[in-house]
Amino acid sequence: MSAIVEALNRRSSGGKPTLSFEFFPPKDDAGFVTLNDSFDHLLKLSPDFVSVTYGAGGSNRERSIAVVESFSSRVATIGHLTCVGATRQSTQAVIAQFEQAGVAGILAIRGDNPADQPDALNQGELKRAVELVTLAQESSSLPVGVAAFPEKHPESVDVAADVRVLKIKQDAGAKFAVTQLFFATSHYVELVDAARAAGVTMPILPGLMPIANAKNVLRMAQLSGATVPSDLHDRLISATDEDAAREIGMAYTVQLGRELLSAGAPGLHIFALNQSKAATRVAQEVGLA
Repeated sequence: MSAIVEALNRRSSGGKPTLSFEFFPPKDDAGFVTLNDSFDHLLKLSPDFVSVTYGAGGSNRERSIAVVESFSSRVATIGHLTCVGATRQSTQAVIAQFEQAGVAGILAIRGDNPADQPDALNQGELKRAVELVTLAQESSSLPVGVAAFPEKHPESVDVAADVRVLKIKQDAGAKFAVTQLFFATSHYVELVDAARAAGVTMPILPGLMPIANAKNVLRMAQLSGATVPSDLHDRLISATDEDAAREIGMAYTVQLGRELLSAGAPGLHIFALNQSKAATRVAQEVGLA
């Protein structure tokens, strides 16, 4: 069993919940400076692992691999993979590069079509995340994780359908799942309960989005289909200024993180957005750092 899977399973045996962060490959040199500075700060919190996203259609493939190579020598690192517009050969090549870079695991997600390539998914050889899981299992000994959706995937009929897909991914070899962003503990609890009832036994790690920039997070929620509780939405919108909105959002995020841990989550996967301040506050105030 890999170190990441062992860490995610330790909560079930009375151990400490995991702490992890997600980063994305920057677009330019200035972005790399910000990313590396944030990574250095967050590494001081002793995370169990980090993950690095990967653009749909491989739009930032080389940057993603460069970041993975940089991070993996310092902390257990998960490299993301998408199947949008990907061939089996190109995907196997990326997996090989990840292995050479020393990654500790792969997160296999279908991904969404890029704005400038609306038909990219149909053009690739791989259409579904489960195909990516199977290919990764065939091509590597790395543990493979998958995405989970507390409020159902935007294209799914309901959560029950998503849970059936999650079970199929597990049967294909997935060892853990990381959720899409969400803003209510009940969504996570209901997903986990339904998954367990369906025979999904792998750890389901909640992804937590710090609400440090209210406007940006509300926009991301809308794009992803995540529901923002009406009370929180109204308080953020009616805040006197950005600082007040930030404090409202961060206090809510911390409380959500505490509730998730109290509900038995194996840890928290904090979407750092390549910034350290908000992620640090959440990690510290929920008691993971």
